[in-house]
Amino acid sequence: MPSLLRNTKKTGNEPKSSESGSNKLRDRLSKSRNALARGLSGLFRGSKELDPTLLEDLEDLLISADLGVGPSAKIIDHIREVTQKFDLRSAGELLSAMHDEMEVILKPCAKSLQIDARPYVMLVVGVNGVGKTTTIAKIANWLLKQNRTVMLAAADTYRAAAVEQLTRWGDRLQVPVISQGQGADAAAVAHDALVSAQSRSIDVLIIDTAGRQHTQIDLMNQLKKIKRVLTNLDAHAPHEVVQILDAGTGQNALSQLEHFNQAVDVDSLCLTKLDGTAKGGILLAIADKFAIPVRFIGVGEDADDLRPFNVAQFIDALLPDPGSLDQSN
Repeated sequence: MPSLLRNTKKTGNEPKSSESGSNKLRDRLSKSRNALARGLSGLFRGSKELDPTLLEDLEDLLISADLGVGPSAKIIDHIREVTQKFDLRSAGELLSAMHDEMEVILKPCAKSLQIDARPYVMLVVGVNGVGKTTTIAKIANWLLKQNRTVMLAAADTYRAAAVEQLTRWGDRLQVPVISQGQGADAAAVAHDALVSAQSRSIDVLIIDTAGRQHTQIDLMNQLKKIKRVLTNLDAHAPHEVVQILDAGTGQNALSQLEHFNQAVDVDSLCLTKLDGTAKGGILLAIADKFAIPVRFIGVGEDADDLRPFNVAQFIDALLPDPGSLDQSN
């Protein structure tokens, strides 16, 4: 059988840092992986073969794990196709087939951040509660480690706490923060920040924005105004609109992305709080529907727990080991 059956044995030659990072990611995605493992164990209990009934039950399981109807159907269709060619029988073969199709679904989202302008303006959007401000600080921390100069702009003027929080992060990271306090015109903050970033030759300007206004229309109109103001200063700004999504919201994340994408054309995503949910499969639903690049995933509270999205590492962390599927009962 070709590459479908993967050699998962360690050769001893893997880079230690990469292996350590993979192990940590696997640990942090344990809730999502264990939920899948329990469901798959139930399907294979009694050494069932991959018959049509089992595949229907598997599709229901994947949908319930927040992978979404589309990705779940694609995975099942791929398993059926491979089964016809290779007569799959074991849990290991099933997981390998699932891995292959998940990789196909997620690969369009695996595009790393490319800083190709100065200042490179990242406009960060998302509803309140997704970890937006903290994630901005983590992105800034990651950029600093890439030897980039960073400036932050506190354009979430709807909440005083957001301005204060971003200012504290700026002090901690020792990067400048442009702010005008609660109630200020968010577009004016963005304007001043870009002018300042240009004058200081800053590599990356990250602009925090509000996640809530009196109405959703008010919020979206404010974001559109910020974009217009930035574009008047730099025809290519913002260079990237980044939406922060909370993995724990499950299918609601799709609705959030749809609304923001309609208003401001989202360019990339950051999925946070994957360590605290069993709904990590939502990333496949997002990838299948939108195919928007996923720049980072968040798997913890520490600054280093935000990491660039790696498809292979994510799938390996999401899927259980074949040996964990109990077939003896």
